[in-house]
Amino acid sequence: MARAYLSLGSNQEPHRYLRAALAELRERFGEIAVSPAYRSKAVGFDGADFVNLAVGLDTSLEPQALNDWLHALEDRHGRRRDVPRYSDRTLDVDIVLYDDRVIDGPGHLQIPRKELKHAFVLKPVADIAPELRHPLGGETMAALWAAFPADSEPLVVEPLD
Repeated sequence: MARAYLSLGSNQEPHRYLRAALAELRERFGEIAVSPAYRSKAVGFDGADFVNLAVGLDTSLEPQALNDWLHALEDRHGRRRDVPRYSDRTLDVDIVLYDDRVIDGPGHLQIPRKELKHAFVLKPVADIAPELRHPLGGETMAALWAAFPADSEPLVVEPLD
């Protein structure tokens, strides 16, 4: 079994789509660790605020198979792939970390995910795995978050209830 950390985000009915995605992840993978959800400004385009969170789960799927399963999850929840990459979305789920693997593969499969440099990915991962080490630099998620200029990308806790 491998330990994977995912980033989930939505800026179209985020409460609906994030809760539905969490339910499907629990059904498929069993017990999962779920961070608090955070509201933040869209990055890379002018759009509605996103709500993001992180999930930690154990899986027997290899990274490409997990990525394919996550793309199907997005598709089941109305993810459109005929629009610009940086645009509004019902559901965006990415593998951020997968054990200590480093991968640059097809289908935008990049581990560790470059978005880990943004607050909306780093803070939720640090919340559920503060001692987890970055596979390239070796820093813990807690240390990376402590060094992050939090004022540059403000986050607001967003309850999903």
